[in-house]
Amino acid sequence: MKSSTFYSAITFLALASALHAQPMPTGHWPLTQDANDITNGKRHGTIEEVQFDMQNGAAFNGRTSRITIDKPDALFDGNFSISVDVYTDNELTDVIGDILSYFHPGIRQGFNFSIMNYAGITNAQSNWRNIHFGITDCHQVPEWEDCGRPGNNMYIRSLAVFNGSLYASTWEPQQSGRGHIYRYEGADIWADVGSPDPSNCISTLAVYNGNLYAGSELYSGGGSSLPLSPNENHGGVVYRYEGGKKWTSMGKVADVRSVSGLAVYNGKLYAGTGSTGAWRDTPRHRGMYRFDGPGQWTDCGCPGQRIVHLGVHNDKLYGLSYDDGGFFEYLGGTEWKQLGPIPETTQAYAMIVYQGKTQVATWPTGSVYELGGPQQWIHRGRLGEEKEVMGLSVYNGSFYAGTLPLANVYRYDGNSKWTNTGQLDTTPDVRYRRAWSMAVYEGKLFCGVLPSGHVHSLSIGQNVTYDKALSAGWHNLTVTRGKSHVKLYVDGKHIATSNNNSSVNNDVGDLRNGRPLYVGYGQHDYFNGRMKDLRIYTEVLTNHQIRRLTK
Repeated sequence: MKSSTFYSAITFLALASALHAQPMPTGHWPLTQDANDITNGKRHGTIEEVQFDMQNGAAFNGRTSRITIDKPDALFDGNFSISVDVYTDNELTDVIGDILSYFHPGIRQGFNFSIMNYAGITNAQSNWRNIHFGITDCHQVPEWEDCGRPGNNMYIRSLAVFNGSLYASTWEPQQSGRGHIYRYEGADIWADVGSPDPSNCISTLAVYNGNLYAGSELYSGGGSSLPLSPNENHGGVVYRYEGGKKWTSMGKVADVRSVSGLAVYNGKLYAGTGSTGAWRDTPRHRGMYRFDGPGQWTDCGCPGQRIVHLGVHNDKLYGLSYDDGGFFEYLGGTEWKQLGPIPETTQAYAMIVYQGKTQVATWPTGSVYELGGPQQWIHRGRLGEEKEVMGLSVYNGSFYAGTLPLANVYRYDGNSKWTNTGQLDTTPDVRYRRAWSMAVYEGKLFCGVLPSGHVHSLSIGQNVTYDKALSAGWHNLTVTRGKSHVKLYVDGKHIATSNNNSSVNNDVGDLRNGRPLYVGYGQHDYFNGRMKDLRIYTEVLTNHQIRRLTK
């Protein structure tokens, strides 16, 4: 009897040991002195301007650095797991970009793994150090879901992800209306988290130093061909969120009526102020300001045209203008450099980085232009017969853009071709409908519109996101692809599982696409940071096995 018990215990221990045994990777790149694969597969990478260090791994410069691994299809033919250690700086003058990309943009098949820093998404800094991993095989049909109307708003001015939640700021033009901020609670439910300013609009949101910031604006409604708002209280104040419905004023930004854009650059928060035509008689107040502490806003000058929205890319802080197609680079102090005018453009509305290039949304030809250099602009096509392009985002490898007057959202399919994914606002008897604001949250793309004031979401493929800001320094990031879902882990902790409860069928089959695996480059941008110890497994790692990778 004792012998039987003894052998049963030995068998149990052997099974447990086998269950928790650490598997061998199919591909393993230490990235400490070269891009060689140290497994028998010998899928050695081709290096482009990557610097190696035995202690700190591979340094990617965010502009030209990448590693190309050819013929990786067998690694992703079925289930797989990816583990990599990444390092990012605390103070950024660039987007962070793509960690890995195995994706064919022509057929929209493969996967994308990136850290999102999206400033200039019209008014907002929509995503700040948020991780995204997604797979797709291009067979999913775009179908937008209505996520409800926050409050009594007519205009979702900005969307931003903060501390695990999605926030929306609004224009509420009624006599007693005030701009509000709402937090998304799922389905079509929005929780009111405050209306800190007497003006009718909270125009902009951004995450800075671990807090959510909001800027206020007087918006008449005339620019959207709607009846003028009877609430004429001036905005121009920035607030910091303290939780609940509490907001603390960070002071009025000079003598302005609007804070039209917020963005973080090199550890500082900046505000654009020039969205309203009333600034034309006070040109010195329609530029940009730097936040230097509560009540302290430093004038960064005005280049002679209004600075409205703000964007960041490749060590540059950009100002977008509503005047004469202006697009400017900030040089420091109060100095600016004109990079426009953008051809056939009166107003520049938003920017995003796609395939390593700055893309800008414009009026009145409904076009997107790519910045090729000072006064060098490449036309990326017109979106249908639209007049204005506004909200922009890169989501699961594809570039999306919202429009006016029909509030359609288009997907860029290359070679100046844009595909309409749906109309998000069908309000009758109005001249303009806007698909204005965008953000990536809970593995979905969200878009806010005017004049219905609704927010809509789109899920393409299977996606997971880390909806908190990834702190600076080293972190282990692991993703797994199983039979019906993908999972994301940060430092060994399970963060998210792709949601297949949508009414849309997002099952993803074959990912093989004949493209190389890029390390430090993808559909968004070149990676800005360091990496080491990249491992790829052709199986789904267990939680225990993933935790062991972080030790």
